[in-house]
Amino acid sequence: MRFARLTILLAAMSAFAALPTVDEGGFQKLVHSNKGKVVLYDFWATWCHGCREELPRLVQLEAKLRARGFELVTISADDPDKAAEAATVLKQLAFHGQAYRKQAQDDDHFINSVDKTWSGALPALFLYDKNGNRVRSFIGETDNATLETAIRKVL
Repeated sequence: MRFARLTILLAAMSAFAALPTVDEGGFQKLVHSNKGKVVLYDFWATWCHGCREELPRLVQLEAKLRARGFELVTISADDPDKAAEAATVLKQLAFHGQAYRKQAQDDDHFINSVDKTWSGALPALFLYDKNGNRVRSFIGETDNATLETAIRKVL
């Protein structure tokens, strides 16, 4: 009986840890649903060293600018077997915003639906204004001063 309860508890924890997925069409719906806010979409992965270094700074920046209408949305590019690990990273950072895992049927199509100039390299950040228009792309690690300046221009 005790083993059964433990199994149920672990299954529930695993389900909680899983991130909802977003595909090609889902990303565009996500952008549309966030109209009215300045949003930075962060594509990252647990295996990406630069992503793991940048993510805590992004969470701090979001907390600093949240009251002005800024929101950070994270999208993990991890494989399904790493979804729980990605969720754990976000929990450790005390990130309470929107978090997803990319689940593209066609990676090239997904990448092009976000930004036709993006190769898919990580980390990748895409800044959208309040009208839902992409105003800037940042590929590779980007310092917070550069990000904050770009965000403040569209707040």
